[in-house]
Amino acid sequence: MADKKIKIRQIGSPIRRPKSQRAILTGLGLGKMHREVELIDTPEVRGMIRKLPHMVQVIEG
Repeated sequence: MADKKIKIRQIGSPIRRPKSQRAILTGLGLGKMHREVELIDTPEVRGMIRKLPHMVQVIEG
């Protein structure tokens, strides 16, 4: 079974955000506006996305 992938786009700026939120963005492989990454869909990645609903967007596809 192939690992399911999830595509994430950063829609919020890390400026004036707590260090913990900036660290989560870095952990997801993001950091600059409108960047997109494709990650393996794991509970850990989903949890990181839930912490930043105002800064990241899950792209369907």
